[in-house]
Amino acid sequence: MRLELSERGLILAPQGRDAQVAAMMLREAGIGSDICTTILDLVDQLEAGAGFVLVTEEALRRADLRPLADWLEAQPEWSDFPFILLTQRGGGLERNPSAARHLKALGNVSFLERPFHPTTLVSMSVSALRGRRRQYEARARLLELSERRQHLTEANEMLEERVRQRTGEVEAAYDKVIEESVQRLHAEEQLRQVQKLEMIGQLTGGVAHDFNNLLTAVLANLSLLQRHLPADDVRAQRWIDGATQGANRGASLTQRLLAFSRRQSLALAPTDVVALVSGMKGLLERSIGPEIDLAFDLTSLDAVSMIDANQVELALLNLAVNARDAMPEGGQLRIGVDHFSGSAPDLPTGDYVRIWVSDTGAGMDADTLERAIDPFFSTKELGKGTGLGLSMVHGLAVQQNGALRLDSAPGAGTRAELFLPVTHERAEDSEAPTPAVAPLTRRSRIMLVDDDALIAMSSVDMLEDLGHEVVEANSGKEALDLLGKVEPIDLLITDFAMPGMTGAQLIDAVRSRFPDLPILLATGYAELPNGKLNDIPRIGKPYTQPQLASEVARLLSSV
Repeated sequence: MRLELSERGLILAPQGRDAQVAAMMLREAGIGSDICTTILDLVDQLEAGAGFVLVTEEALRRADLRPLADWLEAQPEWSDFPFILLTQRGGGLERNPSAARHLKALGNVSFLERPFHPTTLVSMSVSALRGRRRQYEARARLLELSERRQHLTEANEMLEERVRQRTGEVEAAYDKVIEESVQRLHAEEQLRQVQKLEMIGQLTGGVAHDFNNLLTAVLANLSLLQRHLPADDVRAQRWIDGATQGANRGASLTQRLLAFSRRQSLALAPTDVVALVSGMKGLLERSIGPEIDLAFDLTSLDAVSMIDANQVELALLNLAVNARDAMPEGGQLRIGVDHFSGSAPDLPTGDYVRIWVSDTGAGMDADTLERAIDPFFSTKELGKGTGLGLSMVHGLAVQQNGALRLDSAPGAGTRAELFLPVTHERAEDSEAPTPAVAPLTRRSRIMLVDDDALIAMSSVDMLEDLGHEVVEANSGKEALDLLGKVEPIDLLITDFAMPGMTGAQLIDAVRSRFPDLPILLATGYAELPNGKLNDIPRIGKPYTQPQLASEVARLLSSV
């Protein structure tokens, strides 16, 4: 910014040649000047810039000084414009009373009495210019300070803005860290829950498998007792029937445990889910009773899934019974089948058949809903439920590559959704007649392999009671040794879970040596090598003598 530094003198002396004489004196001293004719002319020149004003007393006496006073009043803070006033008589205030008025009007005034020596005029003019230069310097300093203040203000504002931005970034980063910490804690809690359920599942599956072995021996011996008991011994028959019913209830419980632990043996087949649910209408109506308004939404659609139909029927029955128990005063129950495409929690992206069950019962709060699929958790009265229903459905869904989703709120009922993967294979005809098994008329030689002596003894007794010759082996290695030493075997029955050599390894070894030998796999759950034993006939533990007889007859009749 360029600052005005004018040092010219302005002369206002309207009478005689005073103005010209003064201008000449100043010019000879090297000071430039301009002559003004009126107060207004003087004000205009002051606006243009000047170093001092030389004015005569008579020029001010009758003039309107208001324009000049306004200009002086409007001076910036750094300016105190200098005047040299030429008086007729005594320049001091005590000898010239009018000077006091001029001092008040002009402010910075020096008095010079006429006549005066040129040197005095020049000296006073130089002094006035010196004072004006100091004012210019003060202006420059004030401007510099103002600029610095402006720069400092701008720097402070910029710093404050940066601090605000940085604070916002830090707060955002902090919020992100908190959110990630919450998500991590939630994920860790979910992982702990999954690990807990996995450990419970492993323990449950192991216990259920061992319990199945015990029940196999119990049911086998009950079958043999019932077969050889005199028909007229009614009381003994009643005892055996009661023991058999208890063992069957135990078998049903182990199936639920194995379903929760995802280790039950599944007979997977392409199944029309709409037809399956439609075929259960009568059973569902009888199970929930007349107090519940039951309706089905079974639109005509292609809903085929690779499932174990019996287990899915059991799962749907469990969901319906749970819904019934949630509506002790009656209510509405809706069951339907539709398609679902996409993904959901614990459900990979894909196409699914969805079976949904919706009730108008009491509903569940968030804590109960979170624990609903935990094993042995139940909201029913003591003795009214095992707490395995929903955990069994969940385990079955996961084992069939699907999922179970529950949605509920207090007073809003519950909606359960069972997702099952869509298959493009054609559904099997459920009404196709089952080929009859020809009655067995010959005695066969059967090798039975089981590491559990109690099961082996019971199974051998049942087979011998059916009229077969049985070769017993207590391990896979012993079975292979015997196959090369004894007379030809007509059928091999082997357990799956055995130490040293599993049933799968034994089957591979036997197939390589005796490819045409029929094999029956006895197992309580489906923890089998993927794809290796799908073509091997199975009998589920625990089994009874009639079930064993049926499977043996079916396999031997095909030889």
